[in-house]
Formats: sequence, C-alpha cells, structure tokens
Amino acid sequence: MVNVLQSKRESSRFQILVEIAAHQPNLRQKEVADKLGVTPQAISEYIKELVADGLVTTDGRMRYSITKEGVEWLLENAAELKRYARVVMEEIISHVSVWTAIAESDLAEGERVSLEMRNGLLYANRREDIEASGTVIASVCAGEDVGVSDLKGMISLEEGRVTLCKVPRVQMGGSRGIDLAILKRQLSGERMVGCLGVEALVALRKAGREPDVLFGAKEFAVEAAYHGISSLVVSVDEQIPSLLTRLESEGLKYELVDLTLD
Repeated sequence: MVNVLQSKRESSRFQILVEIAAHQPNLRQKEVADKLGVTPQAISEYIKELVADGLVTTDGRMRYSITKEGVEWLLENAAELKRYARVVMEEIISHVSVWTAIAESDLAEGERVSLEMRNGLLYANRREDIEASGTVIASVCAGEDVGVSDLKGMISLEEGRVTLCKVPRVQMGGSRGIDLAILKRQLSGERMVGCLGVEALVALRKAGREPDVLFGAKEFAVEAAYHGISSLVVSVDEQIPSLLTRLESEGLKYELVDLTLD
C-alpha cells in the first residue's frame, strides 16, 4: 500500500502540500478545509507539522511556500501513487477490462488466445509458449483490432531506456558547439528520436537525421519507455533538468550524453 494512502493523516498532509505548491504563497485555509472535509483548525495543525518537518516555510503572516525538501517529498509520493495506479490498472483491473490487440490470425468469439507485446503494440495469436492469455470478445479477421478480456498471466515487457543528448543554447554555440561525431554514433541504432529546441533540431539535421517527434518529446520518451521502446532525445540544455526530473519521478532508466565540445 502506498504510504499516503495508509492513513487519513498522511493523505491530508499530501493534499495540503499539493495545495500549497499550487497556490503559494497565499493559501486559503478554509477552501482547503472544505476540499478535504476537515476543519480549518485541522488544516492549521497540519501546516504547523509540515513547517516543523521542513517541508513548508512561512513568514508568519499566513504566507506559505513549499521547500526543496517538500518538493522532493511530494514528487516521491506522487511517483509512488502513479506506480500503484499503474499496478491497479494493468494487473488488478485487467480481468474486468477489455484490452485492444492486433489479431495475427482469424479469431473467433470466446476463443482463448495468447497475448504478447512487440515494438510497443499488443498482439493476439494462437502461440502456446506465451504466458499471458485472454478471451476474444468478438470474431475478427487477421490484421484487425480485437478486444480481449479476462486476462491471465503477465505480459512480458522490458522497459525501454531513454538516452538524452545535450546541446548547448545558441548563446553558447548551439549546433555549432557540439561534437557531431558523438551525435552520429548515438544515432547509429534503430531508436526513435525526439527533439527539444531549435538548436537540437539543427544539430540532428547536421547529423543527417530528421526527428520522429518534434513536439511533445518528453511525453513521447516516457510513453515509449513504458511500451518497451528505447528512444533518443536530443535537447537544448535548458530543457534537460525538467526532463530528468520527469524520468526520475517515473522511475525510468536513462543515460545523459553531453554533446558540448570541450
């Protein structure tokens, strides 16, 4: 069980910290109390605890700010909640959910089929060496989308890895300030490639590669990793910290490559 779900106290602390982070430095305690279903006095006591624990600071005039430790605590617990939600969605609710797969042969309603993930897509087939299986909800032809329910077993999926290539801002040289040979080596594999920033786009073009994803590269990298697809994201340096924070909060594996010339 996730820590913040184990008691009303921990849940309230988490929600109050979220409200402080969202509305700092001004926090309307009565509005927070109404949201949480507790009294304003209770909110005041919780905030005192958060201040005492070093998660929140105050100037003594009802103005509050979340500390660096508070942000880290919030991220840690939010990531834990997300992992728990993923387990619930993918492993616990799966037997009452309908999953969509690609049929690799003609399949009949009620037929028991094997399920496997390849290149980020779920396939339904009649292989007997696959652990995961489900029941076809309606007859389909090969190549069509098929609904599968009553999932049993685990769908084998190894998380993808994200490689980040850092490009300096234009003030520091931009695409002219990188080691192009290193970038070309990183691009030699068969990975999906994303791009953040004009400097990164130009660097990729100099290396002879157009990005697969030009907008939304952060979400692309995360989703691709969860679907077992490794990716490479070339990014201007000012975007790197937020991307690293996102990957770390998701618990994903990554490698950072600095392309800046020495």
